[in-house]
Amino acid sequence: MSSITKEKVISALKTVYDPDLKRDLVTLNMVKDVQINSAEINVSIELTTPACPLKDKIKQDCIDAIKKEIPTAQKVSVTLSSNVRYSLGQGKNEILPGVKNTIAVASGKGGVGKSTVAVNMAVALAKEGAKVGLIDADIYGPSVPLMLGINGKPKIYQDTATAKMVPLENFGIKVMSIGFLIDDDAPVIWRGPMASGAIKQFMSDVRWEELDYLVFDLPPGTGDIQLTLVQTIPLSGAVVVTTPQDVSLIDVKKAIRMFQRVNVPILGIVENMSYFIAPDTGKKYYIFGSGGGEKLAKELSVPLLGSIPINQNIREGGDNGKPIVFESPETEESKKIFEISRNLAAQISINTLSSKTSKIEILMGDDN
Repeated sequence: MSSITKEKVISALKTVYDPDLKRDLVTLNMVKDVQINSAEINVSIELTTPACPLKDKIKQDCIDAIKKEIPTAQKVSVTLSSNVRYSLGQGKNEILPGVKNTIAVASGKGGVGKSTVAVNMAVALAKEGAKVGLIDADIYGPSVPLMLGINGKPKIYQDTATAKMVPLENFGIKVMSIGFLIDDDAPVIWRGPMASGAIKQFMSDVRWEELDYLVFDLPPGTGDIQLTLVQTIPLSGAVVVTTPQDVSLIDVKKAIRMFQRVNVPILGIVENMSYFIAPDTGKKYYIFGSGGGEKLAKELSVPLLGSIPINQNIREGGDNGKPIVFESPETEESKKIFEISRNLAAQISINTLSSKTSKIEILMGDDN
């Protein structure tokens, strides 16, 4: 019987590729430990996100590769962990030093369910095991407190050590909104500079601590708040929410072009209200048309993260302060949102790796 060595295990894992990152686990420095006990092998793999959409496949691929390389192994165990990487530029961000990735959720127009998508996506990432924060950047129409069940008159207090505001928490995410600082029926009658100043304070004057993902629920359009955000911090990327019909797609194009002009990567498109499933027959009805998000994604060469059906439970979850991914994770709608959040996390990892690789190649080119 040939001996089992760590070198043989590593050699086997060099044949296992991360399907999204297109590189082997050894090159990606994901193999963190190899333990050999007689004919038993235990391997620890560290993924780039707890929301990895293909973690089960990666785990099985590792087991199969080791058994193929070392047929004498009687038992092969693979333990998965995760460590979210900093996006390029995020690690040097003085305003949010502990935040690894910043995600803008935007739309070209109102009424497409952008806040609903942002809230459920943030909660889904947290349920996957990530540390998540959410900034309600829609100063004039803050709806996040209601959707997360922390509306009313919550107390925002100051950390005496840092003199920063402490964000409220619910459903595993940290939240900041102008809705916490004003009465529910009080209008925000501010000019653009004041609203932009509030967004800056939500970043610099709030004690966010360490987060894997900080999500910004932006107001509709391409105005002052969007520009303030992209000029204040290096964003990891933007997610744009649309509905299938042409009137929404026209405005979404404008939002995407805005982010592209200021060099913010488009992480993907989410098509909301894609179809309705009749509860009595199970038949799908495409109330707002079909295929609009997919067509736009292909036209602009950006990923389609997924499509969410229209459903009464999603609306009720928002009104009742109980996001559907938390309250009813087994429903088709929740499964679609989890899929979108995993695809988003994967896209961030892909962008992070490709950006760092490009930087290294440029530096090597300069040396030559």
